[in-house]
Amino acid sequence: MAFQDSLKELPLPDIIQLVSVSGKTGAFSLVRDGVASGEIFLRGGQIVHAHAGDLVGEEAVYELAIWPEGEFVFTHGLESDVSTIQKSNTNLLMEAARRIDEWQGLSKRIPSTRLVPVFTNQAATTSVSLTPQEWMLICKVDERRSIEEIAVGLAMSPFETCKLLYGLITSGLVALKEDLTRLRTERLQRMSNEDLVHLIDRIHDQAVAMLSGHARQSEVDTPYRMCKAGLEAGRGVDAVLDLVRANEKVVSTSLGPNQAKVYVDRVAQQFT
Repeated sequence: MAFQDSLKELPLPDIIQLVSVSGKTGAFSLVRDGVASGEIFLRGGQIVHAHAGDLVGEEAVYELAIWPEGEFVFTHGLESDVSTIQKSNTNLLMEAARRIDEWQGLSKRIPSTRLVPVFTNQAATTSVSLTPQEWMLICKVDERRSIEEIAVGLAMSPFETCKLLYGLITSGLVALKEDLTRLRTERLQRMSNEDLVHLIDRIHDQAVAMLSGHARQSEVDTPYRMCKAGLEAGRGVDAVLDLVRANEKVVSTSLGPNQAKVYVDRVAQQFT
C-alpha cells in the first residue's frame, strides 16, 4: 500500500518522523520539477539508504531535506539491497537543519561551487598553521579546478569542502575566480537583442521553478528587471551573465551548493 502528497503541504522531515514512529519498512520516492528525483529507504522506521542525483547516503538525505516543494510517494514494503546510513533519523534531520543554517553564512563568501579557488599574493608571504584537512585542500588547488571538482578529488561533500575553504578565504590565502566556460558565452555574442530577451525569460523561469515554494523566491525578480534594463541600455551579454550570477547566488543561499550547480547546468542548456 502507498500514500503520496506534496512536500509543500508536508515537509520531508515531518513525513519521515510520521512514518518512522510507526516503524514502517518501505521507500520514499521524490520528484521535483519533473527532473530532480531521489529515494529514501526505511527499515523498521529507520533510514538505511538514500540517493539523489550523484549523492548517496547521508549527503542524499541532506540534499532532499531542503527541497521546498515536490511530490513524494511512500511505498510500503519496498526494501533496499544496500545500507549506507548508520545515523539515527533524529541525528540525520538535526544535521540537515544545521547545514541549512550554516550554509547561509558560508554562501556570503562562497556563492557557488562552480567557482575556482586561486592563491592570493598574500599566500606567498604569509606564515600560517593549517590543519591536515586544510593542507589536503591546498594541495588540490591548481587554479583550474572548481570547488565541486576539488570536492570530488578529496572524496568530500561540496558542503564540507566549502567549510574548509571558507577559513582559507577569510584568512586571505585563497580567493575565488569566475569560470563561465560551461555557458558557451561565444554563442551569446551572436544573438540578436530579441533573442537575448527570450533567453533571459528562460533563465528567469529556471530560477523561479527551482525556488518555487521557497520564501526567497521573489529575490530573483529584481535581477530579472535589472537585466532587462541592462539590455535596453546596450549591455547585452554582460547583462545576461549578471543575471545568471545573481540568480545562482539566491539559489545557492536558499537551497545549497548542489542546487546552485544544478541551476547553472540547466542555464547552460539554454545556451546551446
